[in-house]
Amino acid sequence: MTAAPEVCGFFDSATNAVTYLVWDSASREAVVIDPVLDFDPASGLIEHRSVRKVLDGAEDRQLRIRYVLETHAHADHLSAAPAIVEATGARLGIGARICEVQKAFAPLFGADDLKPDGGDFDILLREGDTLPLGELRIEVIEVPGHTPADVAYCIGNAVFVGDSLFMPDYGTARTDFPGGDARQLYRSIHKLLNLPPETRLFMCHDYKAPGRDEFRWETTVGAERENVHLVGGVTEDAFVAMRESRDAALATPRLLLPSIQVNIRGGRFPPPQPDGSRHLRIPVQLS
Repeated sequence: MTAAPEVCGFFDSATNAVTYLVWDSASREAVVIDPVLDFDPASGLIEHRSVRKVLDGAEDRQLRIRYVLETHAHADHLSAAPAIVEATGARLGIGARICEVQKAFAPLFGADDLKPDGGDFDILLREGDTLPLGELRIEVIEVPGHTPADVAYCIGNAVFVGDSLFMPDYGTARTDFPGGDARQLYRSIHKLLNLPPETRLFMCHDYKAPGRDEFRWETTVGAERENVHLVGGVTEDAFVAMRESRDAALATPRLLLPSIQVNIRGGRFPPPQPDGSRHLRIPVQLS
């Protein structure tokens, strides 16, 4: 029987994002996946309410957080990874193709402070890599499409899929960011759907599909095979046409510009100005 990790999800209503605290019950070793930083774009105020909930949850359960793992460089929330690393000594990991994402966005934000070769992260992960977690192990599955660097993390019978999939009644991820590719996403999703049907899948977001009364972020491979964007054996070409048509009509995420420039740095803000203040860049397009 496949081992089952313990999982606690922390839903952030401001960004519809879920931070996961996952642990091995025998050793009490834990990993935090996709931590959310509380950020108010109107004032620039940063708070750590969400981080505190995760750290308190780990302390209450007497867990040792060994890793903080990002499924990708998020475009809709800022990462709180540095706060957890500082509090616990955990190591920060992400998919190795983050270097491609950094290369695409660094000129836009003047991010010449990025460390070379993905050095803002402690661990760069590729398909098939594993990390020990007590009596469990974390296996890396590359799932590009939403971004080039997307990875999913398989821990026992649970897979944390990032933004590749949403709940079966809501659909799949957009692919219109730089490096995104609807055809790759289709293939990545089917890599996940080829897992055993009882495999538990944990979403990075939920937006509560029409007709549903509550937020949900856990499902199974079997249920996802009936995803509204995939049901009926949708072909790759049909999926690509659907996805590209939908993406063309989607609004820009509210926190896109702050999120990307912070998250490509591993959650680190740009270096301080001579007076000690820190600033995010907001590029503008003149008509």
